[in-house]
Amino acid sequence: MRGPGYRFAKRLAMPLRGLAHRFVYPLLILGAFALMILGKADLVLIERMRATMADALAPILSFMSEPAARVADVIEHGRELVRLRDENVQLRLENERLRQWQLVANKLEQENARLRDLTRVVVESPASMVSARVVADAGGIFVHSVLIGAGARLGVGKGNAVMTADGLAGRVATLGDRSARVLLLTDLNSRIPVMIESTRERAMLAGDNSPLPRLLHLPSTAHPHPGDRIVTSGDGGSFPAGLSVGIVADNGDGPFRVQPFVDFNRLEFVRVIDFKVEGPVVQTEVSRGRARAR
Repeated sequence: MRGPGYRFAKRLAMPLRGLAHRFVYPLLILGAFALMILGKADLVLIERMRATMADALAPILSFMSEPAARVADVIEHGRELVRLRDENVQLRLENERLRQWQLVANKLEQENARLRDLTRVVVESPASMVSARVVADAGGIFVHSVLIGAGARLGVGKGNAVMTADGLAGRVATLGDRSARVLLLTDLNSRIPVMIESTRERAMLAGDNSPLPRLLHLPSTAHPHPGDRIVTSGDGGSFPAGLSVGIVADNGDGPFRVQPFVDFNRLEFVRVIDFKVEGPVVQTEVSRGRARAR
């Protein structure tokens, strides 16, 4: 049993607890006003107190935030494992598909080799390529050509195709040891055998010093549509078939013209390609005139 002292302390604590509940809110409000007045009166002291409290609470807050950070890391690792598992499944499926394609490719390669042996097909020589910078632009009203900084010393040959990443730009017209003159598709003397890719109908792409060269000698039954792709036909032995040239432009009722894929106003670097095509080098009208004069 509890003694008289305990009962006395309990009777004394009851009124004190009531007083504390009655005056706790007014005391807190007075303390807040006191801190506000003190902060206005002595900013330096308040800043020191804030810094001291921050230093004291920083380890506690860091300790309390450590479990949350650990939990976040565990959750992130779990998500990463799920993503890795999904990626692993996708990679396995892709690997299986690639193995199937590899088997098909090996089979086709063997069949191709046997067919070549049966038909004695002559394999085309690999093309040689030289990259060059456009060092001068002789563009004007009457001449559409550029000068490149590569010539015979680097393996450039007369009649070689000159291309960019977009398509055919022209061909080498005149050749020097360290430079070459490229006749562009839009030049008046340019003649390139081409065809409409979708219908395989042949034509001649003729430059006329305008941005859009013309399609000449089309069959009477040919009806190109704007947007049809134009590629080289391989006729005449100048270029191999299939080189990208441009698309048929919408010219209304006028002659059929072609919008080249190459932007001739932004020629900086070109590739001079020797496709090892056996055939005559197409002469320009100027070169024919010079030959007749000689």
